[in-house]
Amino acid sequence: MSHRPRRSALYMPAANVRAVEKARGLNCDVVILDLEDAVLPELKDEARAAAVAAVRAGGFGRREVVIRVNALDTPWGEADLAAAVQAGPDAVIAPKIRNPGDVATYQSRLSAARRETRLWLMIETPQAILRLDQIAGVGGRLAGLVVGLNDLAKEMRARSTPERTPFLPALALIVTAARAHGLLALDGVHNEIEDLGLLERTCGQGAEIGFDGRTLIHPSHLEICNRAYTPPQSEIAWARAVIDAFEAPENAGRGALRVAGRLAERLHLDEARRLVAIAEALASATVSAA
Repeated sequence: MSHRPRRSALYMPAANVRAVEKARGLNCDVVILDLEDAVLPELKDEARAAAVAAVRAGGFGRREVVIRVNALDTPWGEADLAAAVQAGPDAVIAPKIRNPGDVATYQSRLSAARRETRLWLMIETPQAILRLDQIAGVGGRLAGLVVGLNDLAKEMRARSTPERTPFLPALALIVTAARAHGLLALDGVHNEIEDLGLLERTCGQGAEIGFDGRTLIHPSHLEICNRAYTPPQSEIAWARAVIDAFEAPENAGRGALRVAGRLAERLHLDEARRLVAIAEALASATVSAA
């Protein structure tokens, strides 16, 4: 998995050209050009053409540009995927995944896409939760799992509580599957647009569970989300100390060290390098934006 920041992934209705243009200047790490939930049926064709035009026009800077297509069992799915192959976004998000066969089907449809185009999966069905290890282990272009909590709640007939209690086991399993197979893991959207306090609490919750970032539906959520998923300076400092300690010649071959009063094992080294890589990417992005 790439160590680039994916703290905030903002859904934008692809048919809304002004909103997409605005996204080029927003402080998000990922722009998702949405052809699915955010687009009315009568606007699907227009949205598809607009998404292709936006990807080809570029201008998104450091931001990854991703297209979320409609499911293949809808009237628009095949055309969406064909258009995405031609456009060449950084990734395509496939909705309503239920089993590894679904993933294989999307992989085959993307076979002609440029090599760099990755596949991200919406995890939003009970079937997917029960098959997470098989789904996450398909390989190929697969690079990320994205939580679809609204659809999951509907299919589970679960109540969407502020604490998200009914979904905590599923959220932890999604992160576990992602980590087992080296994939990105993004938490689901925050529906209560004006409740920024709840957004902050659930972003903190997601970061504690281990998500890399979160999908969002409104630009007003970006600052809180970015802050929650930015590694604290104390963690980055310790990560640098761990790297320095294990790279010191006198510690060659040692499996465990005492670093700044804490035990550091070699298993911590990869995570330390990931944190430092993300911190450096964020610092570089800040300098470029200045």
